[in-house]
Amino acid sequence: MARSAPARVWAATAALLLASTPVLSQQRPLTVPLKCRQAECPLLTGPPQTAGMRSSFERLSPGASVGWHTTGKHEEALVILRGQGEALIEGGTKQSFVAPALVYFPPTTRHNVANTGKEPLEYVFVVAPADRP
Repeated sequence: MARSAPARVWAATAALLLASTPVLSQQRPLTVPLKCRQAECPLLTGPPQTAGMRSSFERLSPGASVGWHTTGKHEEALVILRGQGEALIEGGTKQSFVAPALVYFPPTTRHNVANTGKEPLEYVFVVAPADRP
């Protein structure tokens, strides 16, 4: 059976995350089941799985937003798998996106993600320490 474009993006993202993630607690690859049935599904949670990277699968209902937040000195990337939305940085302009897409938030920025579509917005976020003062 052929996979849909979002499923192919999801599989490629998961493979990339798992292949590039240092596994600190063991000498074998870390695998994470991707059977998330809830709005948020933690994938990587930092040590001992990684040196500081965190990752989760997110599902936002139409009209919902994550809420304004910052990741401190960490940078954040979103791999948009399904749906459409807006990325906002406080004091900046809105940036619309449609799946498949990548959204990046620099360190020390207060930001938000909103679902502007009529279907769920699904994405994987990855937050990692940034070597930036």
